[in-house]
Amino acid sequence: MNYSFTRKVSSLQASAIREILKFTGQPGVISFAAGNPAAEAFPTEKISKISKEILDNTPVFALQYSITEGHTSLRDLLKIKLAGEKKFTANDELIITSGAQQAIDLSCKILCDADETLICEAPSFIGSLNAFKSYNVNLVGVPLDDEGIDLEKLEIVLKQDKVKLLYLIPNFQNPTGKCTSFERRKAVYELAQRYDVIILEDDPYGDLRFNGEDIPSIKSLDTDGRVIYVGSFSKILAPGLRVGYVCANKEIIQKITVCKQTNDVHTNIWAQLICERFFSEINLDKYLSGLRKIYAHKANLMLSQMDKHFSEKVKFTRPDGGLFLWATMPLDIDMLGFCKKAVEEYKIAVVPGTAFMVSEKDKTNSFRLNFSTPSDDDIIKGIEILGKLTQEL
Repeated sequence: MNYSFTRKVSSLQASAIREILKFTGQPGVISFAAGNPAAEAFPTEKISKISKEILDNTPVFALQYSITEGHTSLRDLLKIKLAGEKKFTANDELIITSGAQQAIDLSCKILCDADETLICEAPSFIGSLNAFKSYNVNLVGVPLDDEGIDLEKLEIVLKQDKVKLLYLIPNFQNPTGKCTSFERRKAVYELAQRYDVIILEDDPYGDLRFNGEDIPSIKSLDTDGRVIYVGSFSKILAPGLRVGYVCANKEIIQKITVCKQTNDVHTNIWAQLICERFFSEINLDKYLSGLRKIYAHKANLMLSQMDKHFSEKVKFTRPDGGLFLWATMPLDIDMLGFCKKAVEEYKIAVVPGTAFMVSEKDKTNSFRLNFSTPSDDDIIKGIEILGKLTQEL
């Protein structure tokens, strides 16, 4: 039978990351391709204890249908936290979503009609790119420099097109690990005001800063309700729980709520209860400090090994937080061939940078490395092997 798929999905292809991850299940493969939190970061005993108490004391509440907006106590907890960070005001509301991915998807769904222009960083997170493409938007990528999205090139697009939405990952961007400076955040917000654009600020990594001082969010600069702020428990608790949230003007949250009702009715209530209990009972600053030590160690280990083994012609970012760094090959080197050879011949998996471009036909000579998932031994062994390959090339 010949199947005819909708225009919304006909252009979507399997993620290059997922294709490479197929190799990671093979014996002996060292993967720098994943985006998972460190295994040692999971508070498994605490989650197990809370789960048992929930199912012992309130089993029906944890297993029954719940409200679309999310568990009230968890939402209240988040509102207090966000208000303290100047990310939540009296004009805002908050909804719990099935991971940040759903928050991003629904934000695009309620705001962008087909063929309307949505700007993203180039490169950017593949999950968001595919979500945007599924709505047939006119997706335009704007390159990054060391301070964040390129302002001059951003304004060129803003002048040329009627832009509806601007998607940014200001903190330890996926895939580059770059952090947008405060001056650049202010300038981006001013451009959004001038050209009447809504900003979708995706911040899954902001709590994982292990060097330097926190930078105020774009949402904290918002005076006219044009910033949608997306957060997640995936990187600070457990991604398998699939609990995220979105904070924005009440009108925006109202539309997201209606769309979520047709999507999955509500986010897993058992998982929401775990998140609420966990963060009610711990000392958050102490807990986050422990996570940051884990990721600081892993990042520093990978960077030190790259300094030691990589060709001097390969340049790479030095992130102050998050899970990733971005390595760039000389222009005369076949980056895709390098990634393919690394995994097929040397069993080292990295993600080619083309996976994060608006179109995989867009040119980049970079690839992404994840330092959070592999063990210390695998980082040392894998980076030495990759380094020798860069020297050969």
